[in-house]
Amino acid sequence: MSRQRDTFNDINITPLTDIFLVLLIIMMVIAPLLDQQGLNLAVPNNVEVNELKENKLISVTVSNDDKYYIDNQEIADTQLESIIKDKSKELPEGLLIMAEPEASHGAVVKLMDNARNAGVTNISISES
Repeated sequence: MSRQRDTFNDINITPLTDIFLVLLIIMMVIAPLLDQQGLNLAVPNNVEVNELKENKLISVTVSNDDKYYIDNQEIADTQLESIIKDKSKELPEGLLIMAEPEASHGAVVKLMDNARNAGVTNISISES
C-alpha cells in the first residue's frame, strides 16, 4: 500500500511578498539617516598670490606626487593636522588648497579631513 501525496502545482509567493515589503519599509526608514554631512566649499575663481597674503589664508599645495607644501616646505602627512592648527592661529580666515593637475583625489581629501579636524571651517580649492 502506497500513500499518494498531493503535489503542489503552484508556488505560494505570499511569504516572499511579505518579506520584500518589510525590507522595503526598513530601507525607506533608514535611507534618510544615511545622508552624510559634507563640507561647504567655496571655490575661488582666479586667485592671485598677492590676494592670498592679504586675506590671511593658509595656502597648502598638493603636488603631482601627493606631497604637501606650506610656504615651499614639504610637510609630512602625519604632521598636517598639527601644523594647520598652529597656522590657523596666525591665519584665521581659512585654508586654500592649491592642487596640481595630477594630484590624486585621495591626497586632497586627506588634507581636507586634517584641516577639518584642526578646526578650519572655510576651505577653498584651486588648481595651481
